[in-house]
Amino acid sequence: MNLTHRRVLHIALPVVISNATVPILGIVDTGVVGQLGLAAPIGAVGIGAIILTAIYWIFGFLRMGTSGLTAQAVGAGDALETAALLSRALMIGLAAGAAIIAAQSLLFAGAFAISPASAEVETLARQYMSVRVWSAPAAIALYGVTGWLIAQERTGAVLAVQVLMNGANIGLDLLFVLHLDWGVPGVAWATFIAEWGGFALGLWLCRSAFRVPAWRDWPRVFDRTKLIRMSIVNGDIMIRSVLLQAIFVSFLFWGADFGDIQLAANQILLQFLHVTAYALDGFAIAAESLVGQALGRRDRLAVRRASLLTSGWSGGICAAMALAFALFGGIVIDTMTTAPDVQIAARHYLPYMVAAPLVGVAAWMLDGIFIGATRTTDMRNMMVISAILYFACVTPLMAAFGNHGLWLALLASFIFRGITLGLRYPALERSAVPLSSR
Repeated sequence: MNLTHRRVLHIALPVVISNATVPILGIVDTGVVGQLGLAAPIGAVGIGAIILTAIYWIFGFLRMGTSGLTAQAVGAGDALETAALLSRALMIGLAAGAAIIAAQSLLFAGAFAISPASAEVETLARQYMSVRVWSAPAAIALYGVTGWLIAQERTGAVLAVQVLMNGANIGLDLLFVLHLDWGVPGVAWATFIAEWGGFALGLWLCRSAFRVPAWRDWPRVFDRTKLIRMSIVNGDIMIRSVLLQAIFVSFLFWGADFGDIQLAANQILLQFLHVTAYALDGFAIAAESLVGQALGRRDRLAVRRASLLTSGWSGGICAAMALAFALFGGIVIDTMTTAPDVQIAARHYLPYMVAAPLVGVAAWMLDGIFIGATRTTDMRNMMVISAILYFACVTPLMAAFGNHGLWLALLASFIFRGITLGLRYPALERSAVPLSSR
């Protein structure tokens, strides 16, 4: 199949639409418990969801690792390995979910030790988590299912799963909380049913793999070499993701040192960054699929064309978003907060959000390209270098420029990631040379 703009959009747009539905669920969850007329249920659902999401996020590598490995198997025309990869991803996800269920008491106690809440909020949050945690196997295994579908350019199927999950969750929220008066546990039961329902739909959409005997060819599934490679890929991605999260967490913590107004302004502006990431995610995922397949075929020119096509679209999107932020960012800020002092502070730092899509596009897209190529050792190493450079420059920049210095350091971290990965890109292309030519 030719690499065309139409093909890129066919992969990317369903992901963009899917991402757009994510905030809606959080709004409905909050709105439904808000109808109970008490503050504690709102805080309980919020903190419970954050704790579980953070725990599940540790296994987010399963989505990216499965995507890159499967895309290469598809590109190589290896249907047997493609099916076996799904089985490996499912087993990892289900086992991880079972481990979380087994360790839930320790995990929840640790979470509340780090971030204590009032007795009422903690009690309600534990009620929420004690129900929802039982869908952990489905939620984590679905990472693998999603990566497997993305690798085959089936992002429409991913969108279908997301729509079913969010739609079921919202409908059951309304039923359980407002009509049956189940309170906070009702929100948890809604998510529990929605996550298992989404996982069931995901398995049905992967049914082609179960028609190939290789999915239960256990010597193939447990092939030592394949398992070691999958472990290395997933481990590298996990280290990279932890370091990336450390940068953002440190940004939030250090931002708090500048006072509540600056902290609130920073939090509002980070929403602009989240919107940019959601918009670019579709094209980064398109790069994962197309670059991975091209590398599986050992087609060096296709690797380059896939990288250029997806990056071209993302560059255009970033330029449009930067312009939109410059023209309408102030209006968005005033809509998000009615506090005049926070509005003024956020507007003061808005230029950093105008610059963010432009300086960050290379890092975001190269992540997708390197995931597709499973050049995860490079991703890990370049992230280590970028994190070291960020932490080395953030303190002197804050000392010299205050909150401006903090924003400059964050944008610099995007530039560091883009430059370091860009320097490794030629080696990625060279790895696509046919084995017979080496």
